[in-house]
Amino acid sequence: MPSLCVYLRRGILRRYRQVPRTEADGAFNYSRAVNRRGLLNSGVCGCCGPLRPRYKRLVDNIFPEDPKDGLSKSDMEKLTFYAVSAPEKLDRIGAYLAERLSRDVVRHRYGYVVIAMEALDQLLMACHSQSIKPFVESFLHMVAKLLESREPDLQVLGTNSFVKFANIEEDTPSYHRRYDFFVSQFSAMCHSTHEDTETRTRIRVAGIKGLQGVVRKTLFTVSLSPGRTQGGSCSRKLKQIQKQAHQQFCI
Repeated sequence: MPSLCVYLRRGILRRYRQVPRTEADGAFNYSRAVNRRGLLNSGVCGCCGPLRPRYKRLVDNIFPEDPKDGLSKSDMEKLTFYAVSAPEKLDRIGAYLAERLSRDVVRHRYGYVVIAMEALDQLLMACHSQSIKPFVESFLHMVAKLLESREPDLQVLGTNSFVKFANIEEDTPSYHRRYDFFVSQFSAMCHSTHEDTETRTRIRVAGIKGLQGVVRKTLFTVSLSPGRTQGGSCSRKLKQIQKQAHQQFCI
């Protein structure tokens, strides 16, 4: 027979067992609990979405799920309008794009690299202000990342972006900015020894265009202070390389 302790234990459980009497005190909503648990397990908090910086959300939106779809034009227009309206955010936009591009280069996601550079080109063409200087630093960092790559397509892509940047006239000259690295990289591209003839020609032509871009970008600063820029030495090197290039192949 059950002992006295068992009867006492059952009585205590009956006394403290809560039974819902109304719908307000009703049963536990399992589906709602599952939804909350799913959000927590996925690492997404409902209250954290709006706290993400707006410029990051705008940048993320220009990248489609499939890179073959290309740059999202409507979202790019929103990002451009935001950058023009808030030029003080340009440096953060550039830094975040540089972060994404570096990650995509390491992961060999070259479709997203093309989209990032296209977005940068459009932002550079649309934004002309004093705040563009910090953005240019991020842009040049990304171009250097592509030039250091061993992929010919990325080298040509970086060179084309640099040439577009060289055609932009800034409001004031940037004496602190030096292009020694780019002169060295473009010169090395001019002397490319790639095994494929067509690819070698593309790289060499891109290198010459890159050097021309350096000369064009420094012309305005050279006219103000020739001793503070690389225009003179770059021009001499460009003439020498062009002479060698004409001897090796027809441009």
